[in-house]
Amino acid sequence: MADPLVPQGNLNRIRASLLWTSFPSLNVVPSYLGAEGISLSFEGEATTRIPTMTGVVNSPEPFQPVSVVVGLLKTQPLSAAYEAQRQLSTLLGDCTLRPDVSPAGGGLGPYQLLNMSISNVRELRNNGTDPAYVITFGGYMLINSSLWG
Repeated sequence: MADPLVPQGNLNRIRASLLWTSFPSLNVVPSYLGAEGISLSFEGEATTRIPTMTGVVNSPEPFQPVSVVVGLLKTQPLSAAYEAQRQLSTLLGDCTLRPDVSPAGGGLGPYQLLNMSISNVRELRNNGTDPAYVITFGGYMLINSSLWG
């Protein structure tokens, strides 16, 4: 029988952040976020399965595309800084995404994301009821590091 007393851990609403290597003025910490916060999506396949006559051959991918969605508050200067950056250059480079858990508890640690860029800014509702300035970023992360061994 499984142990029912395994600690479940804790989430921390004010831990998640997005830290840029080359653009520290664009770093996102919880004080700049709306309720949507920061989300990370893994895209594509981590392993390509190539059909054969009688099964498949696995071919692990060395990287995986990612999307990051950040729900900033348009009422703060950081949104204006991102808008200015979007108009100047959408290329942002590498960043670190810290999730909403403490790595000390054995949970997920930070993600190193590479060659990131601004993909889009979601619709801006200007009716006085929505403070969101939601940005989608795209890039990739390295996976299957044993391939290089």
